[in-house]
Amino acid sequence: MFKEYDVIVVGAGHAGCEAAAAAANMGSSTLLVTMNMQTIAQMSCNPAMGGIAKGQIVREIDALGGYSGIVTDLSTIQFRMLNRSKGPAMWSPRAQNDRMLFHLKWREMLENTTNLDFYQDMVVGLLIKGSVCYGVRTGLGHEIKAKSVVLTNGTFLNGIVHIGEKNFGGGRMAEKAATGITEQLVNHGFESDRLKTGTPPRIDGRSLDYTKMEEQPGDELVTGFSYTETPKPTKQRSCWIAYTNNDVHEKLKSGFDRSPMFAGRIDGVGPRYCPSIEDKINRFAERDRHQLFIEPEGWNTVEIYVNGFSTSLPEEVQYDALRKINGFENVKMFRPGYAIEYDFFPPTQLNYSLETKLLKNLFFAGQINGTTGYEEAACQGLMAGINAHRSAKNLEPVILKRSEAYIGVLIDDLISKGTQEPYRMFTSRAEFRTLLRQDNADLRLTDISFAWGLATRDRTEKVQTKKEEIEKIKKILFSLSLEPQEVNGWLQQKNSAPITEKQKAQKILLRPDVSLEEFATSIQKVGDALFSFTKESIGQASIQIKYEVYIEKEKELVQRMAQLEELEIPESFDYLKLSSLGNEAREKLIRVRPRTLGQASRISGINPSDVQILMVYMGR
Repeated sequence: MFKEYDVIVVGAGHAGCEAAAAAANMGSSTLLVTMNMQTIAQMSCNPAMGGIAKGQIVREIDALGGYSGIVTDLSTIQFRMLNRSKGPAMWSPRAQNDRMLFHLKWREMLENTTNLDFYQDMVVGLLIKGSVCYGVRTGLGHEIKAKSVVLTNGTFLNGIVHIGEKNFGGGRMAEKAATGITEQLVNHGFESDRLKTGTPPRIDGRSLDYTKMEEQPGDELVTGFSYTETPKPTKQRSCWIAYTNNDVHEKLKSGFDRSPMFAGRIDGVGPRYCPSIEDKINRFAERDRHQLFIEPEGWNTVEIYVNGFSTSLPEEVQYDALRKINGFENVKMFRPGYAIEYDFFPPTQLNYSLETKLLKNLFFAGQINGTTGYEEAACQGLMAGINAHRSAKNLEPVILKRSEAYIGVLIDDLISKGTQEPYRMFTSRAEFRTLLRQDNADLRLTDISFAWGLATRDRTEKVQTKKEEIEKIKKILFSLSLEPQEVNGWLQQKNSAPITEKQKAQKILLRPDVSLEEFATSIQKVGDALFSFTKESIGQASIQIKYEVYIEKEKELVQRMAQLEELEIPESFDYLKLSSLGNEAREKLIRVRPRTLGQASRISGINPSDVQILMVYMGR
């Protein structure tokens, strides 16, 4: 039934979809194997994409030629740019999505991708010879060969669903768990562990009283995620804000004795930054309320997602507690919240390409690596798909640096530091976040992706045109002189100090209370000079001018840090001969086997003195 493929991708969640699309678009014959074709790109938890730092990742995926940004824009029901009150490095796009439309658009795009085949079956094992993976074995008994295999199993590896005192096998509610793979990999020397995640109850929006909640509309300006000409929504749906109270907390506490988390029935560690509601009221007992976001699931459904109310308490406790929230007095529950526990493989067992160290041609991406979130999974899938293709074609792997992308930060964190809890991306994890903004992802990454063979020529030419426009705008603003009488009236309206002599437009733009868009709208000479340029290019030029000093300082820091990144450690380096290293440092260096001194310096437990010792032994 099956030919030998270049790449097989196991699992069709966010990581698997991006991996399959990337490998196929780069020219590899690709097979996407999923347990259920009807749940491709399922939004297992909240129906939203983006958010703090996650929005930057989605824009990076789009700039590299992935599909997540396009699908998000096509299924958006509400858009907001978060952190607008802060500097541009902190701005993060977030979209509320139509859950069903998101899945359908993803499937449509995949089905229209050349070189990509599909098969519905469970993968129960890998085909392995020596230290090489060469295919998969399915539940129906098929052995399908491939030059590269990408595992993106999400929460399905030996997954167990917990609701109160009940538990049963499953990768998601009403979907069976995947078995066989963990046991086989452990037998080949891999280390595995358990993690936990959870989801809130889904409720009937017709049973809520929205007059008792705060409305949260979307932004008037919808910039979206994709740099392509993908249509943006012309209308939006509001979300709503509600709050728990002491009565809610007391009702939840009444079920703690039946909580799988508190009773010790869950061994896996849960996400620190997305705790269950019972965990929140237990850890933050001094708070008398917690914020909840009431999020619609789509355009044409009454189903509601209660963001902030993740729980695995018994159903009746969940229901009684919900009814004590203002506006929820008559609530009807579609299905209860639940926790899910699953296997993952500590990511220190991977190379930077996301290929495993123990088995050649085998790649891991997504929650199998200990991450949480659609966006973190999708970007790993993209990079694993790219490198699985390159491995199949006998090409060297490609790697994004920490200074090039949030994706580079995420992968470096996972491989250098590992994780004992579900990893979530934040802007604070990126030391170069002034350079890694959501607005410039295309300028940073599209040329790189084109060189790899993924981003199209059209995309690359569009970015080149944009770069040229930005430089022209900056040149105009640095040369355009403005007389006091041309701008002082407007500056006075803004309570900004008047100018006393002729001044360049660029210097006035440096004022914190002056935006280039408003500048061009209010001052005719500026508006006339910028008339022919796109809004996007004008915005980018404004940021580059306003934050030039900070951007240049960060670039200098990148150059200084690059010296360590360029000092490669030979794979055969013998750490046992370094008697001056402490036992902890030696053990961690042997386990991780860092590729460069820069990576070695970021391993948890490695001190600057350890790095200096390495430099001495390497003759530096």
